[in-house]
Amino acid sequence: MRKPIVALVGRPNVGKSTLFNRLIGEQRSVTSEIAGTTRDRIYGDSSWRGVVFTLVDTGGIEMYEAHKHAAPLSEASVDFVPQIRAQALLAIQDADVVVMLVDAAQGITAADQEVADILRRAQKPILIAANKADNEARRMDALEFYALGLGEAVYPISALHGTGTGDLLDAIVSAFRRAPAEDFEAPQDDSLKIAILGRPNVGKSSLFNRLVGEERVIVSPIAGTTRDAVDTRLTWQGMPVTLIDTAGLRRRGSIEPGIEKFSVIRALRALERADVALLLIDATEGVTAQDTHIAGMIKDSHRSCVIVVNKWDAIEKDEHTMNAFTRIIRHRFDFISYAPILFISALTGQRIHTVLPTAARVQEERLRRIPTSAFNKLLREAQLRHAPPSSAGRRLRIYYGTQVCVDPPTFLLYINSRDLLHFSYERYLENQIREAYGFLGTPICLSFRERERPNNAAKD
Repeated sequence: MRKPIVALVGRPNVGKSTLFNRLIGEQRSVTSEIAGTTRDRIYGDSSWRGVVFTLVDTGGIEMYEAHKHAAPLSEASVDFVPQIRAQALLAIQDADVVVMLVDAAQGITAADQEVADILRRAQKPILIAANKADNEARRMDALEFYALGLGEAVYPISALHGTGTGDLLDAIVSAFRRAPAEDFEAPQDDSLKIAILGRPNVGKSSLFNRLVGEERVIVSPIAGTTRDAVDTRLTWQGMPVTLIDTAGLRRRGSIEPGIEKFSVIRALRALERADVALLLIDATEGVTAQDTHIAGMIKDSHRSCVIVVNKWDAIEKDEHTMNAFTRIIRHRFDFISYAPILFISALTGQRIHTVLPTAARVQEERLRRIPTSAFNKLLREAQLRHAPPSSAGRRLRIYYGTQVCVDPPTFLLYINSRDLLHFSYERYLENQIREAYGFLGTPICLSFRERERPNNAAKD
């Protein structure tokens, strides 16, 4: 039971990411005129005529022999040509249908011929989409791509304007139906979604690969290697898990315009999709201002959090080092004091086995629900221990409360006046809830609503 997979492949700068974004209906994959912008495999869901499928955007397949004939790669991407090509080949291997994108404006190139040779050996249904066919002349020019000898037809399209994409989608869905008997029903995504966030070059992709158990994304010591949010599904102790690797988040003033800016936006969107965020910190550099800034974004998004101190193997330590480091983290991250702290090494695998169990436990806490009777008993006892604040002869009164939702845990409390509510007492109530019920790693949302005490209620 799975969704069919469609891989978009081709040489660099033919419009794969533009078509990917159009078909999934959102700007998830980074687009640029610079060849080599997309590096890792990017996944997204699309649907056509009631059929839901997974679309995979890939980096341009660049052959060494054809490199001089292709669109020039950005200087930052030249070093990643072999890895980009390997990621694209993995996407082809996993796909049920492959769409080869070509440029109708340029015609057949040596690089197109090289890609076609690879696809012939793949033995998968192949569709050719001649992109940038924005007028009748270019649509006629697209006929020359029949010379590649792939697929049954060439589909002239404009990924930018959407022209011809309906015919291409019809062909994709038709290819699914001609495939060997296999049920492609789309399952509901009830997986635990874990986003890995942090500054550039703190080891996010290395941790990602350790958890996945394969070279799912490109790992490099060069900061800024990952540009898109990459999703991978796995099963851990029978639980479906979605891991989301993201681009490194720099200080706002350090973000370069263009590709890096959009990479940061996608990292923030990945955070919005996540249940639990793993905040990676470089043990060799300690806690930086940018680390606390990212932690603030996690808190503001109401996502659960696990603080993961990476590169712990590179630290000279004694029996007091971990406790000292923990005190520093608790002081700098006092606003997310509920987050558990792990000390690991993605490079050596030290304590990697603690990451997923901790994230799973945090998710359980995120979904915890407190019965209304028990919650109101807690509120009464909290007020007896510490009387609510008062002003001008009036005292804050909490009539009753209830948990209105989980994910994250949200409580609604009915009070007599919001003017009498002080933030310190709100924090006290949150601490009382945590002391009684834990909620490890997850934020608690308290909402207050004014309500007059009923006339028939018992007198004070």
